[in-house]
Amino acid sequence: MNTTAQPLKIGDLAKRSHVSVGTLRYYESLGLIIPIDRAANNYRYYSPETLQQVQFIKKAQALNFSLADIQNILNLRSTGESPCSLVDKLLNEKIEQLEQQIQSAITFKQELEVFRDRVSNIPPTASSDPTICQHISAVSLT
Repeated sequence: MNTTAQPLKIGDLAKRSHVSVGTLRYYESLGLIIPIDRAANNYRYYSPETLQQVQFIKKAQALNFSLADIQNILNLRSTGESPCSLVDKLLNEKIEQLEQQIQSAITFKQELEVFRDRVSNIPPTASSDPTICQHISAVSLT
């Protein structure tokens, strides 16, 4: 830790990191950040390095890492080991999940197109008909 830099109060950390105080408290409750001190007035004080840690958390979230993923990365880092191989593994898992979601979306789009084509010749529902829309009524729930 840089001993010449002043510790940050939670409000200062929130302003500098563009994260709400509530979010910082939540991160603290999960052990993602840890105050270096708590004053008699119960103020939380954080090391200047915590700003970098919060920025890391936000960047990892931008890559769709969960807070549990981030905790695992930070825990590995705290042991002195580089977490980059874990990050690579997690990125590969996320890419595979995304591929599966894309394939599911493509399949669903094709199913919707088939359904649209099938119901496009069904005449519109008359306003006196209790059926709201024949197109949606044609959907099977089984």
